[in-house]
Amino acid sequence: MAARQGKSTRRKTPARRGKDGARRFRPLAWLRRWLLRAGLAVVVLVLGAVALYSVVNPPLTHTIWSEGRRLGGVDRAWVDLDEVAPVMARSAVAAEDANFCEHWGFDMAAIRAAIADGARRGGSTISQQVVKNVYLWQGRSYVRKALEAVLTPLVEAFWSKRRILEVYLNVAEFDAGVFGIEAAARHYFGVGPEALSPRQAALLAAVLPSPRTRDAARPTAYLDRRARAIADGAATIAADGRAACFQTPE
Repeated sequence: MAARQGKSTRRKTPARRGKDGARRFRPLAWLRRWLLRAGLAVVVLVLGAVALYSVVNPPLTHTIWSEGRRLGGVDRAWVDLDEVAPVMARSAVAAEDANFCEHWGFDMAAIRAAIADGARRGGSTISQQVVKNVYLWQGRSYVRKALEAVLTPLVEAFWSKRRILEVYLNVAEFDAGVFGIEAAARHYFGVGPEALSPRQAALLAAVLPSPRTRDAARPTAYLDRRARAIADGAATIAADGRAACFQTPE
């Protein structure tokens, strides 16, 4: 009886303690726990940032900040999409991402076409450009493209298409130090974004790929042809229903 009692009350020394009962430090276990916690913290921060900007307007982007430092300031004012001429939204989509309403962040057909063309044409969607402009930085790098590939589906999941386009038009650069459609409309044409004509909207959309070398107020022959093509594309998008995800019928 006494022997059984002695056996039952005997405690085994935990594997994580030494023979003297002191806790033994395990660097690999500590590192795994630290990495797990850090990873969870990053996931929470990323999801929080994506969810936040679905309802809160981004106050600043890396590009706006860097241009503000370089130029001593920028011209920018936020405007809701309701206060922008509908033709401007359609023109931006026609110029940059004609299948905007039909993809989940990546236009695979456009990507394949860009690869087949030797990457001489861009395959980025408006959603990808929003992710780059709002959360990341300009320039080409594998790190940035990898982050963009992770964040773009999250933005598509948390934001509506209308919100994506609204943010895009408010953070895009239209001239050196001129950011957003409100500043661009007044800078080039002296009108508010709600008063843009189809021609003016097409010209503004035409400068987006290279805003520091193109002038919407003084279009070259190439820019004029490009704007005409964009205007035709915007009209087609309105007619075939590809603007349904961001606009109500006029």
